[in-house]
Amino acid sequence: MTTGRLWGVGLGPGDPELVTVKAARLLGEADVIAFHSARHGRSIARSVAAPYLREGQIEEALIYPLTTETTDHPGGYQGAIDDFYAECALRLAAHLDAGRDVVVLCEGDPLFYGSYMHMHKRLSHRYVTEVVPGVTSVSGAAAVLGRPLVERDETLTVLPGTLPAEVLAERLASADSAAILKLGRTFAKVRDALDRAGRLDEAWYVERATTGGQRLAPLAEVDPDSVPYFSLALIPSPVNAAQAGPVREAEPATSAGGPGEVVVVGLGPAGRPWLTPEAQDALAGADELVGYGPYLDRVPPNPRQRRHPTDNRVEAERAAHALELAAAGSRVAVVSSGDPGVFAMASAVLEVACEPRFADVPVRVLPGLTAAHAVASRAGAPLGHDYCVLSLSDLLKPWEVVAGRITAAARADLVLAIYNPASKSRTWQVAAARDLLLEHRAPQTPVVIGRDVGGAGESVTVTTLAELDPAMVDMRCLLLVGSSTTRAVKRGDGGQVVFTPRRYPA
Repeated sequence: MTTGRLWGVGLGPGDPELVTVKAARLLGEADVIAFHSARHGRSIARSVAAPYLREGQIEEALIYPLTTETTDHPGGYQGAIDDFYAECALRLAAHLDAGRDVVVLCEGDPLFYGSYMHMHKRLSHRYVTEVVPGVTSVSGAAAVLGRPLVERDETLTVLPGTLPAEVLAERLASADSAAILKLGRTFAKVRDALDRAGRLDEAWYVERATTGGQRLAPLAEVDPDSVPYFSLALIPSPVNAAQAGPVREAEPATSAGGPGEVVVVGLGPAGRPWLTPEAQDALAGADELVGYGPYLDRVPPNPRQRRHPTDNRVEAERAAHALELAAAGSRVAVVSSGDPGVFAMASAVLEVACEPRFADVPVRVLPGLTAAHAVASRAGAPLGHDYCVLSLSDLLKPWEVVAGRITAAARADLVLAIYNPASKSRTWQVAAARDLLLEHRAPQTPVVIGRDVGGAGESVTVTTLAELDPAMVDMRCLLLVGSSTTRAVKRGDGGQVVFTPRRYPA
C-alpha cells in the first residue's frame, strides 16, 4: 500500500484571508486534519482553517497534557512534552501508513517557532513530506503597525521571551530591529529587559495581529496582567523612525448610515514634500475629498475616491456637505492649503460640526506647514522672536478692525505675518497697511514678499517698508514685516538673510 503524504501547512497570523492559495487547496483535499490545542480543546489554527475544510474529514486534536512546567513526570517538563510528541507522531503515522494524506495545521509559519516542527522531526524521514510556508506573526505585526521591519543593511533579531532577562537585555541593546515572541507570562521580564537595554520607548506591543481581537499599543503602556501568549513585542526599523507617522489601530468599517469621520487636512504650501506623513495617511484612507478646487487638484487622483470641488467663498456649505457625507458613513478628508487652523477650513468645519445635527460625527484636524513658516524659512529667520499673524482681507471683518490690529501690532513692535494681502477685487489694502506701519516703524524696516513658496512660480523678495510696492503683491503672496530688531544682512556668498534676534534690547 502506498503511504500517505505529510503536509505541514502554515496558516498565517490569524486572518483567514492571509491563508495562501496552496494552503487553502490542501485544507480542502486532505484526508486528515491535525491540530494542537490546550485542554480546553479550542484551537486557533483550526478556527483559521475552518472556512477551507470540508465535511467528512478526519480530525486529530493533539491536546497538550500541560501548559506550564509544573508536572510529576519523571523526566520533568521536557520529558512530558517529548512523550506527548512521540504519541502524536504515532497517531499521525497510523493514518499515513493507511494511505491517508495528513495536514498538520500551524499558526504563522510551520518552521518558525511552529508546533508542526515537532511532527516534522519525527516523521519527515519516513514519509513524503512537504512544508507550506505561512505569513509569520512577526510579518503580520509589522504589517498592522505599518512600520518597516528592516531597511538597507539593518539586521532583524528574533528572540523568545523565555530567555533570561540579562540575555534579552544584552541582545536588545545591540540589535537594529527586534521581535520578541512568546510573551504571556514572560511579559514583565521582557519589559524590564527592554528598559535595561534603553529600547523601551521604541517597542510596540502587538496582540493577535490581523484578527478581530487585534490590539496595538506602545509596550510601555501595556498592563502585564492583560497579555496573552499570542502576542509579541516589536522594535521596528530605526531608519527614519523619527519621521514615521503615528500608528492607529484599524477601526471597524462603518456600516451604511452609520457615522464616518471628517478629517481636516493641511496640505502645506505646495507639493508632497511639504505634506506630513499623517496627512498623507488621512488622504490615502479617505472615501471622499472635499475642498476648494485648486487645492483638490494638488491631491493625486484615485479612482476609488469621490472628489467634491467647490468655490472658495462657500466654506460653511462645504463644511456642511463634508459632515453630511460622514454622517452617512464615509471617511471624508476636507483639504486646506497650509495649516487648516490658520485662516482656513478647520474653524469653518468645527463651527458647523457644533450644530446639534452633527453632534455624533467625529472631526479631527491634522496640521500642515503654514505659509508664514514656509516664507520665513526661505528668507532666514524673520520670525525668530515674538510675532503676530493677521489677514488683510476685509471680507469677513471690517477694515476698521484690520487697521486697529495693524496699529496695535506696530505699537507692540511685533513682527507681522500678513496673509491674504491682495486679490483682484482688493487692491488698496497693502498700501494702507504700509502707511499705518510707517507711523510706528522705521522706513528701513525689512519686508519679505514670498510668492508661491514651494511651487513652480516661487519667488522671495526682500525690500524695506518704505520701498514696498503694492504692485508686487497679489493673492499668492505672503508678507513678513520686521520689528525694530529685525535685520537684513548680506553675507559673504552674496546672499541675503533676514532674521530677528531672540534677544530684545533692554
